[in-house]
Amino acid sequence: MSTRTELDLTDPATFVHHDPYPFWREVRRTRPVYRHDGDPGFWVVSRYADVLACYGNAGALSSARGTVLETLLRGPDPAGGKMLAVTDRPRHRELRNLVQRAFSPHVLRAVERTIQERAATLIATVTERGEFDFAAEVAEHIPMNTICDLLSIDESDRPQLLHWNKLTVSTDDPDGDELESLEARAEIVGYFVDLARLRRSRPGDDVVSMIATAHLGDGPLSLEEVALNCYSLLLGGDESSRISAVCAVKALAEHPPQWDALRSGAVGLDTAVEEVLRWATPAMHFARTAVRDLEIGGQLIPAGDVVTMWNISANNDEEVFDRPGTFDLGRSPNKHVSFGHGPHFCIGAFLGRAELRSLLGALARSVTDIRLTAEPAPIYSSFVRGYRTLPVAFG
Repeated sequence: MSTRTELDLTDPATFVHHDPYPFWREVRRTRPVYRHDGDPGFWVVSRYADVLACYGNAGALSSARGTVLETLLRGPDPAGGKMLAVTDRPRHRELRNLVQRAFSPHVLRAVERTIQERAATLIATVTERGEFDFAAEVAEHIPMNTICDLLSIDESDRPQLLHWNKLTVSTDDPDGDELESLEARAEIVGYFVDLARLRRSRPGDDVVSMIATAHLGDGPLSLEEVALNCYSLLLGGDESSRISAVCAVKALAEHPPQWDALRSGAVGLDTAVEEVLRWATPAMHFARTAVRDLEIGGQLIPAGDVVTMWNISANNDEEVFDRPGTFDLGRSPNKHVSFGHGPHFCIGAFLGRAELRSLLGALARSVTDIRLTAEPAPIYSSFVRGYRTLPVAFG
């Protein structure tokens, strides 16, 4: 990979063809908050302290117009004010309190056993095969099936939902069709509208039923609101965990001393999970819109401008992380921002950590050797960074 002083952060191919880490190192040092050219342009925030401050300043930086750059550059997100991730207070607080009931650690601890069993079964199955694609045969199954279990989605519908979900924020093709992504999102929302209608008439003991039958303030959510929030849970519950799992196995294969430390118990699973999340940083950025003039890192941001907080840079800030370019499963403290921060901190963080913990535990117990057998194929996205294939062999 080559590097250069300017990268087009809107181009899905940028982070495939260019090593981003030297770029972000230079940006943090010379222009930690700068305006990215374009029509429209947007602000780029790179230092950990500034990123953290932006996440915490919900009063000045709104999520309601959208939180992903690709969407914001097309205009306001049509889900704004309806879906938890793209809603501001006070509605955001009401929606979050509703969804939090299903995703609290107390409730999800009962789900952990199923996750552990699924991870152990998958690892045992693929270890006997020789060479296989970890992304397709393991990583795709743990998070998607877990979130679908919580939503009580039929087994037969899950492969199609996974296919649509993978298209919503990334593509396998460097010349991917934007229309295909929009159509995939529409298909998922349409699926959940039908499911919400069914669960509202015949509710069960599942998250879709809980959201569909809940009353917030002036009454029940509309079917569109139910569908959008279910879509948000599917997207958040699958994408980041799947990418993190693939990155974890790739990193373990490329860093044998860390793999040995994990297997021997020299590092604990909890600290290992946090380093995987920092190292992978699956969601490279999140975005906000300034609702009033404000200052960030010495730069005046006018009201109405888009501000992007780059997690991939913040998680490698030398002012916060010692030797950030080193994969260290024993790293502590490790206050990464892979799940965001502040009022919009990822509601599925506990679940994501439980999935990674189960995967790493199953690997440490059952696998002695991890070997990459071919180059992994990257995904193309301006939002997430990772791999769509990971050819490996387990010993």
